[in-house]
Parts: sequence; structure tokens; C-alpha cells
Amino acid sequence: MTNDIFDLASKVGRALEAKRLVLATAESCTGGGVSQAITDIAGSTAWFDCGFVTYSNASKTELLDVPAALIAQFGSVSEEVAGRMAEGALGNSTADVAVSTTGIAGPTGAVPGKPVGTVCFGWARGDTTFTERLVFQGDRQAVRDQAVAHALQGLLRFIE
Repeated sequence: MTNDIFDLASKVGRALEAKRLVLATAESCTGGGVSQAITDIAGSTAWFDCGFVTYSNASKTELLDVPAALIAQFGSVSEEVAGRMAEGALGNSTADVAVSTTGIAGPTGAVPGKPVGTVCFGWARGDTTFTERLVFQGDRQAVRDQAVAHALQGLLRFIE
């Protein structure tokens, strides 16, 4: 983990603790990287409930209640699915806030309109869900690292 990601995860932890919120994650392309960053912070037990690594479409449906029809309509790498992943993490945990990632880290997997590096994010709390789609540059690890950092940065904006 980079120092930047560690620092971001520490800031997220302090913000969650200050607001007495508990976090859950729902990850696909980051493969648990957001959860790892969070749990690398001492004391995260106080503000982290759980992480779902739902790499397959079936696991997104089974574990996070993302409708298969939604995945079929928009694709697993979409803001629509990212939003439902975050909402599903809330609904299947005791968390107050959730973050999700789904994307194409590469080097293969690009489809028309979704190049390698495309990552969709979701942040959910209560009845509010925000989503975002970005395209990162670099190799597989660079895309994943940038996605983890962005998920944490977005989480800070979302809860503060």
C-alpha cells in the first residue's frame, strides 16, 4: 500500500469515528483493496463492519442484491451497478455508509465505450447514493491503486 492510500484511509477512519459511522465496502476490480487499506489502520474495528468482494456477476446478485436484469442492461461496469452494489452492502451489513468499485483493470476486458481503466464508484448512506465513472491510465496495478485512492477520497467527501 502506498503512503498516500494509507494517509487517505487514516483520514477516512478519523472522519467515520468523529461522525460515529460504520463502513462497509463492495468491491469488484479492486479485489478487496479498499477493505485492506481500511483495515491496515489500527482501531478500524470501531468503524469498519465488513467488505464484500463480488468479482462475478452472480456474486453481485447473490451477495449484494444487484438485479441480474440491471447487470444485463447496463453491464457490470456501470454507475447503475456501482450504486446498487453500495446500497446492497448497506442492506447486507450493519454499516451506516458504503463504498463500491467495479471496473476494468486490464490488460484485457475492454468493450466499446468502456476502455481498460474504466472504473465506476458508488457511495451510499441512508437514502442517498452517489455514483461516478472515471477512466484511469496505467497497468493493472496502477488502475487498481488509483481506484482505491479515489474510492477513499470520494468517501471523505461523501461523509464530511
